Amino acid sequence: MTVQKHARQAGDFLAASDREFASGDHSQAAEKLYGAASHAVIAVARQRGWGRCTHRETKNITSRLAEETRDPFMFSGFVVAEKFHKRFSHNEMEDYEREADRPFVHQFVNRLLELVNAQ
Repeated sequence: MTVQKHARQAGDFLAASDREFASGDHSQAAEKLYGAASHAVIAVARQRGWGRCTHRETKNITSRLAEETRDPFMFSGFVVAEKFHKRFSHNEMEDYEREADRPFVHQFVNRLLELVNAQ
């Protein structure tokens, strides 16, 4: 996938997640929200020539971005997104967490997509 396809996929997953949450399918919505974050990270990484993006590498990339931009949210935003992946895989998220944390993942994805679009 190209950088732009990853960026587009991130946006598509973000919108799909909102639709799934609205319809009550919280499991699929959570996974799409995590997918949006992952594709946004991959888009930034590919744009910068940072190579492969396994789950571990994706997390390392967000740490690298946090250092590079001097913005700790570049790491912590991904950590919040991971909670939604755990929600999908293990149902490990309370309703109040879902409502409180969703906006942070949206903000994280949008900030990464701004980085992609700025270059």
